[in-house]
Amino acid sequence: MTDLRTRLVSLGLRGVADQFDDLIATATKKRWSLTEALEHAATIEEKDRARRGLERRSSQSKLTKWKPMADFEWDWPTKVDRPLVESLFTLEFMAESRNVVLVANAGLGKTMIAQNLVHAAVLAGRSALFISASDLLLDLSAQESPRALERKLRRYAKIGLLAVDEVGFLSFDTRNADLFYQLVSRRYERKSLILTTNLAFKEWSTVFPNATCATALIERVVHHADIVTIDGESYRVRESQDEAKKRREERTGARRRPRAPK
Repeated sequence: MTDLRTRLVSLGLRGVADQFDDLIATATKKRWSLTEALEHAATIEEKDRARRGLERRSSQSKLTKWKPMADFEWDWPTKVDRPLVESLFTLEFMAESRNVVLVANAGLGKTMIAQNLVHAAVLAGRSALFISASDLLLDLSAQESPRALERKLRRYAKIGLLAVDEVGFLSFDTRNADLFYQLVSRRYERKSLILTTNLAFKEWSTVFPNATCATALIERVVHHADIVTIDGESYRVRESQDEAKKRREERTGARRRPRAPK
């Protein structure tokens, strides 16, 4: 039995190997036919592979902590196209290799939406990655040879859904601008890209030192894209103010409470 379990593992049937004893016991108790036992083994393996695939894609997505869309306060922004945002979660834009650009100032939920779209892609069985623009360019620029850079660019280019956060928060030098342009070009009309930015497109020339590069980059990003613009005041600032108010009220209440007699 031990040898058989080892052979199952070597054949890639890890789920069946892990539940081998239970499978044999159940088949014996219920007097399953060979066909019934094989059908049950196939079901076990399918579920195990689906579980391991989800775990692998979740790990590769680099998502850590994020708030679910159920917590998004639609009434807080002064402008947000809710039907458009909700339609993105059908992931039809991925089937059409369309991009998504989320434009908003800090604290209005653009990163939250991007993270939830990446999570939805993972659940749908697609490879996905959420990464900040600075980390992405740091990784690309750290490659020590043209061959290593080519391998890294191919890796980023083939990911089913790539979400690049905080484009525009830091200026790109000529080298980084070129690397980002190469990546966008490789994914153009092939794989979907999500970008979050705090800048309107007319301001992207301040991020990229080469105006020609900025123009070409924007053209490739927006040619097939759903653009979501969110206006309003920062939710994080409001949340911080609410917490500060709550702490003041608690301190005031503590001072007003009468002291117990000695």
